[in-house]
Amino acid sequence: MPKAFFIDTTKCTACRGCQVGCKEWKDLPAVPTKQTGTHQNPPDLNPYNLKLVRFSEHMDKNGVVSWYFFPDQCRHCLEAPCKQASSVEGAILQDAASGAVIYTEKTAQEDFEIIRGACPYNIPRLDPQTKRIVKCDMCIDRVKANLLPMCVKSCAMGAMSFGERADMLKMAADRLAVIKKKFPKAQLCNPDDVAVIYLVADDPKKYHEFAVALGPQPMTRQQLLAGAFEPLRRMARAMQQG
Repeated sequence: MPKAFFIDTTKCTACRGCQVGCKEWKDLPAVPTKQTGTHQNPPDLNPYNLKLVRFSEHMDKNGVVSWYFFPDQCRHCLEAPCKQASSVEGAILQDAASGAVIYTEKTAQEDFEIIRGACPYNIPRLDPQTKRIVKCDMCIDRVKANLLPMCVKSCAMGAMSFGERADMLKMAADRLAVIKKKFPKAQLCNPDDVAVIYLVADDPKKYHEFAVALGPQPMTRQQLLAGAFEPLRRMARAMQQG
């Protein structure tokens, strides 16, 4: 059965345990950072931070400040636009058992701008060293060993849950009913389309520009042409190698 995450942002305290746990499990290198006046650090997802707790604050008309925390990651879309945009066979796969969208070493042959442009959540990043396109892989090694993804395992506040998709959808719906009593604007973010289901207590745009998807990012003319000519480029590379 397909798996899913349920992330209840009303329980998140931005401790960044999930962010650190992900980085340590995958043995990703350190990224130089500096204080930029926000709790969010590093400033954005990058090839070595596949999970990032986003932080934003908003002041209402009465001068009351609210903090919003959003543990950002790949949503593992049920019908992944990035996979549909892929032009390299075997570069982007979807695990049949879990539903995890997996980027392989063959993504180094992809046009990065096309793959990133297809993602409605602005997730894929390019590793400058390996030239691979990278993102969260649902800790597929742990999931196949019947272990929780490391971000879920590391969440001390119980904000993150993982299990069968049907169970996570029910948990999300039950929790939403409770939260709506205090926060009428509460909602689930794209629950019918993704395997990472967020509950937010306010307008999703207050949490993150890409908290919800309004559809794939429009491709530029250059990106469209690049995709159209990719089969010819692959043929040319094959001829050179063979």
